[in-house]
Amino acid sequence: MALALSLGRRSQGQTWPNPSVGCVIVRDGRIVGRGWTQPGGRPHAETEALAQAGSAAKGATAYVSLEPCAHHGKTPPCAQALIDAGVTRVVSAIEDSDPRVAGQGFEMLRSAGIEVETGVHAYQAERDHAGFFLKTEQGRPLVTLKLASSFDGRIATETGHSQWITGPEARRAVHAMRARHDAVMVGAGTARADDPSLTVRDLGVTHQPVRVVVSRHMDIPLMGHLARTATEKPVWLCHGPHPDAERARAWEGLGARLIPCALQGHHIDAVDLLQQLGQAGLTRVFCEGGSALAASLLAEDLVDELVGFTAGLTIGAEGLSAIGALGLDKLENAPRFDLVETRVVGKDVLNRWARTTR
Repeated sequence: MALALSLGRRSQGQTWPNPSVGCVIVRDGRIVGRGWTQPGGRPHAETEALAQAGSAAKGATAYVSLEPCAHHGKTPPCAQALIDAGVTRVVSAIEDSDPRVAGQGFEMLRSAGIEVETGVHAYQAERDHAGFFLKTEQGRPLVTLKLASSFDGRIATETGHSQWITGPEARRAVHAMRARHDAVMVGAGTARADDPSLTVRDLGVTHQPVRVVVSRHMDIPLMGHLARTATEKPVWLCHGPHPDAERARAWEGLGARLIPCALQGHHIDAVDLLQQLGQAGLTRVFCEGGSALAASLLAEDLVDELVGFTAGLTIGAEGLSAIGALGLDKLENAPRFDLVETRVVGKDVLNRWARTTR
């Protein structure tokens, strides 16, 4: 099962709106087939593993990181494929929360006389499929908030200068994280100040995440990196309900997708923003700021994981804070997360925090 889970992680960021699943088929103690969900969400992991196993799948055990699907979509049910292949035992990490499946895959297998075991490495499977589950159950993608800051929690100087706070090793690690998410998201201020490309570079990766910019007025430079490459790599602009018609035409002409969102006061409503992204199919979003967008997501309890790179330099109180105002008066109201990882990356320190379960 550990191998099946690791295979599933290979396609994270490439299979949305489907989950990224891994499957290993074992017969007489020997692996005869391996597979994982392919880019675009199909073929499914079980189909890939069964094709590799061929006739050796008869009488074998299939280890799957998520309950095999039971519904007819663009492809037949994977549960039926396992039955037809003659598999005699299926071990699954976790049940699928999609109402089209939700135990029906297991029931199909058991009705066909196949032994079913569940709950193996369930905790890791919950983490791996969290984005898919959130989209299915709450209509929104998982959000990872990444911040790279100085020791005193600043992301830029008073003049807005921010490149580079962290070193090349940390930046390379960020590119690897981008590659495992469906989309990279920033606020309008970051897009204007940094003119980012928001792509995965120097890792030999062929796919690119969707680039999402949250901008009420779509006031992003039309000659910046995002605009110049919108026809090559997807750009989605999440804007307010009454955009400037000329700007909207310009961005659509450049190839961007425009997504209207509701407002909360004078800003994009973070809850509606994620609902819109979920409806568009995204399951995993990697948010890289800026401070106002980070604050709005935290204030609405929409951040599932924090990734913080801390550099050994100080900028001072006049620098730009990593997170905007939250309006807190008591510590018990502050968003809290559980520390799950700390490691040195080059000359910087990486801390990874997950939504607290307490």
